[in-house]
Amino acid sequence: MRTLAKEVANQIGSQVTVSGWIHKKRLLGGLTFINVRDRSGLVQIVIQNKEEVEKLRGLQIGTVVNVTGTAVEEPRAPGGAELHDAILEIIVPVEEVPAIEIDKPIDHKSENQDTLFDNRVLNVRNLHEQKIFRIRSEINRYIREFLHSNEFVEIQTPKLLAGATEGGAEIFKLDYFGQEATLAQSPQLYKQIMVGAFERVFEIGPAFRAEPSMTTRHMSESTMLDIEMGFIEGHEDVLKMAENMVYTVLTRLYEEHGDALKSLNAPELVLKPDFPRFTVAEVHEMYTKATKDDTTEEKDMTPAEERWICEYAKKNLGSEAVFVTEFPIEAHKFYQKINPENPQTVLWADLLFRGVEISSAPMRENNYDKLVQQMKDKGIDPTHPGFKFYLQAFKAGLPPHGGFGFGLDRFVQKTVGLNSVKEATLFPRDINRLAP
Repeated sequence: MRTLAKEVANQIGSQVTVSGWIHKKRLLGGLTFINVRDRSGLVQIVIQNKEEVEKLRGLQIGTVVNVTGTAVEEPRAPGGAELHDAILEIIVPVEEVPAIEIDKPIDHKSENQDTLFDNRVLNVRNLHEQKIFRIRSEINRYIREFLHSNEFVEIQTPKLLAGATEGGAEIFKLDYFGQEATLAQSPQLYKQIMVGAFERVFEIGPAFRAEPSMTTRHMSESTMLDIEMGFIEGHEDVLKMAENMVYTVLTRLYEEHGDALKSLNAPELVLKPDFPRFTVAEVHEMYTKATKDDTTEEKDMTPAEERWICEYAKKNLGSEAVFVTEFPIEAHKFYQKINPENPQTVLWADLLFRGVEISSAPMRENNYDKLVQQMKDKGIDPTHPGFKFYLQAFKAGLPPHGGFGFGLDRFVQKTVGLNSVKEATLFPRDINRLAP
């Protein structure tokens, strides 16, 4: 029966068998030591028998083995125990010297990004590197648990669409059996449709944008959380749901995985349950006054403003998360609800965290006639086949609703404290990278 590395310390004095990859090999005072890695971590093996040592001749890191030995307490070993009198069974020999040393720290400097991703197949076996993606996995789990506890239903929507129904130039076009199709920029239209069935829905899935940039915050394929909720009393309901989710996920993560975050040099968490709120106009005014860089004519926030307002809120208001509200009508998308109290603004907020936008959270226009008129005002043809079933849902009755798109890659990046969103992604895609 197989014993995991983390369980060896509980089997002192017993003979156990561990299975995994050779992670490190070294000679010390006539003894051969190897570390074997499995899904739970490392276990140290002491090999003294010459016949067993000979089995390792010419074999490299990554060789797959079964090792049977006696568990012995050793405080200096990983997990506080090691195996003695080891007998090795070579399952898959690896004889080629690996391109990188996975038992040493992985360099994340910007000039080494290509090396990092070209060797992703190997460097993800590094225990330190794995922590990033274990943290990411936990974030996904916490989000799902939060949403399920708030009665959201998880859905999956198509990523092949019959046209660029959301508009914009950043779309991937492809031939679909003789028809032109596009890759989905988001599940926007589908998640609104599903409000008519389940009231509250969410999806975690890929989104595709033909981003022409090589910034630290953009990719061509990203992972998004999208939620939509019906029967809301107003835009505030959407903001409170996003706020509660982020606060719950982050405080739980720092409580349950604080050691892993600390080992990754993640920033300390500065957060409170109620996130500060500023209008777009207020941010422009505050930033202009503080920096003398006039942004008052901007319809959206600049990246510099996003960084500045987060630092301001952290220092003065005790929160690294900030809502920016009341975007100007010039930034309006056809499915968003215009602010009835100030028609020059939209019921739309961005959620910023540690200097970057991680979520856009608007209320939707649910009145069929108003929605069709807003489409026409934007130069969008409501009779386009891509809108047929979307509009059918409104004709069939959709309650007041709203939701948000939430960038999981950015959220992981900022939580861990990585320099680029690509570092938070297993196999990133940008204008220069389509493999591995």
